[in-house]
Amino acid sequence: MFKDNTSVPTLKTPANGQECSGNQEALLLKAYRLMRLARHMAATYEANRSTCKYVHSTSGGHEAIQIATGLQLQPWDYASPYYRDDSLLLAMDFSPEELMMQLLAKADDPFSAGRSYYCHPSSRRDDRPLIPHQSSATGMQVIPATGMAQGISYLEKTNSDVLRRGPDGELPVVLCSLGDGSVTEGEVSEAWQCAVLWQLPIIYLVQDNEWGISATAAETRVMDAYEYAAGFKGLERMRIDGSDFEKSYQGMEAAIHYVRTERKPILVQASVPLLGHHTSGVRKEWYRSAEDLAAHDRRDPLPQLRQLLLEKGIKETTLAAIDDETAHTIAAAFEIAVEAAAPDPQTVQEHVFAPAAVTTEKGTRTPTSGSKVMMVDAALHAVEEILEQYPEAIFYGQDVGRRLGGVFREAATLAEKFGDHRVYNTAIQEAYIIGATAGLSAVGVKPIVEVQFADYIYPGFNQLVTEISKSCYLSAGKFPVQTLIRVPIGAYGGGGPYHSGSIETTLLSIKGIKVVYPSNGADMKGLMKAAFLDTNPVVMLEHKGLYWSKVPGTQDAMTIEPDKDYMIPLGKGRVALQAHPKDVQQGNSLCIITYGMGVYWAQAAAKAFPGNVEIIDLRTLYPLDEALVFDTVNKHGKCLVLTEEQLNNSFAQALAARIQQNCFRKLDAPVFTLGALNLPAIPINTTLESAMLPTPEKVEAAIRELLVY
Repeated sequence: MFKDNTSVPTLKTPANGQECSGNQEALLLKAYRLMRLARHMAATYEANRSTCKYVHSTSGGHEAIQIATGLQLQPWDYASPYYRDDSLLLAMDFSPEELMMQLLAKADDPFSAGRSYYCHPSSRRDDRPLIPHQSSATGMQVIPATGMAQGISYLEKTNSDVLRRGPDGELPVVLCSLGDGSVTEGEVSEAWQCAVLWQLPIIYLVQDNEWGISATAAETRVMDAYEYAAGFKGLERMRIDGSDFEKSYQGMEAAIHYVRTERKPILVQASVPLLGHHTSGVRKEWYRSAEDLAAHDRRDPLPQLRQLLLEKGIKETTLAAIDDETAHTIAAAFEIAVEAAAPDPQTVQEHVFAPAAVTTEKGTRTPTSGSKVMMVDAALHAVEEILEQYPEAIFYGQDVGRRLGGVFREAATLAEKFGDHRVYNTAIQEAYIIGATAGLSAVGVKPIVEVQFADYIYPGFNQLVTEISKSCYLSAGKFPVQTLIRVPIGAYGGGGPYHSGSIETTLLSIKGIKVVYPSNGADMKGLMKAAFLDTNPVVMLEHKGLYWSKVPGTQDAMTIEPDKDYMIPLGKGRVALQAHPKDVQQGNSLCIITYGMGVYWAQAAAKAFPGNVEIIDLRTLYPLDEALVFDTVNKHGKCLVLTEEQLNNSFAQALAARIQQNCFRKLDAPVFTLGALNLPAIPINTTLESAMLPTPEKVEAAIRELLVY
């Protein structure tokens, strides 16, 4: 449909009696003013390099396509800019002063409160497009942006009141802006695949200046974005000259109209010159030849637009007045930004998380008329009740859809009950599964997603670290990501090296996410409900060996199923086994701090020491119930921290160090730790697996040694 500019509707002129988006002269003059503002900003930053000390990029050469795009986005739309899009933001009506507050990392930075780079916006203002947290990682915003379109599509299908619409019911579009160098990222491919597969309303605007820092297009790619997009069957494509404002406006008008009406994705490749530096810290003269710089200068959009205005009869004096006015505006804004206050250091710890939704235990844990349920069914029932109660909730992942209902049957019957638009399969794309939840959450959808095995979560870590964990903090609390990520975990007898691993230490190294690890059916259901309602990202680790209580000694993982309204606040542990008060008083006791399968190894070992052992089930690894842990350790004076993970450099060792520091005066022995052997993977042979992992016998030996210490 769209091949090049010749196929795009032309911008009509007053001479033929038809105009596009109002008076053409006024439109061109507005574009010229915005372009001048952007140029004066860049020049001001360059002239004040010691003041503008934080790394930044500007839009020099890219202004025409950015302004043409920003002027046509509506307040009910969504946008995901990239770090060179300051002209786009100006066209969306953000002021130079607002942008400069972020440039100089001031307290009044409206996007991040002084926490993030220039041109990394986040905005929930009703009078302009919604912009969630934007990261610096090239191409990583494409998955969250596509997640926004995924969420919009769902809200459309369900006719949800949550969906933002125009005053006459106009539907929103998503703009995802990116540089050409980022298109080679694999996660861009994942996003495009989903956008085409699900026919999502999104525009991918690729600003192609043929440079990726110091690497040229010729040395880093075999095709450009337009050619690459041809491989995604059903993705419409368009090439435009992004240095020409008229052609850019016409092209983006057609692209936005196509997506707004057809509800399908499109890629727009805009060829643009790069006039500025890659960033303030990577200077163009370090690696670009004089010939290359001159070639880009010849395509400068500003003199092109100025000449067009002169040809249309605009007087030099009018343009000179705009030049003077914009220079004064930028100078005044810069002075205000320079004098503005820096952030208060006392605020540095604010907005890591949004306030928790569930802060106290609620509902009935053990109803008198209840029956026992396996952990896997407790999880299934929890999700079913969530989907019944919350129409914005969806559940997707690998094989969770109608045919199978999850490889562990943890989603059985859900698609039949709630429809394929709410419970569905995805491709094998852990990055998309996880990262899209940032966009879904931004538009008001409440996603539950599943990574099939903990061992395969690593492709999704990029999104978890770069986008999801930082969103609340770097948007100053505007965009916490409400997502529940389910992850089957742990060894369960011969699962082998790629289906038995533990990942909690790696997860806990990420700040800005919560990690839950239930060990029985009641906790599974109560924590699942609280995790879903939490407005922050929660990873729920579900031990495969406890799902059906088939592993000997794990029958207690089956519990009476709690009521529908039962919830456990995150960060509250429980006493799984109490020591006898007499043994505690006589100093013949110890405590075991553990979670997951460790609870059952500890319980089995404790049978050899009746009354001597108290077991704490952490239930939530972050936030951690430190009060319960430290009080218990202080009561007993002896402590074993037990984990299924390989021990060295693990969460268990880190916890042992915290216990040692906080409980030192009450300790009668060093804090013991026990975990799996420090091997790269769990062998598939069950004898070797048992040799590697903790067992009740190994725990019993540790208890014996610690009690007589």
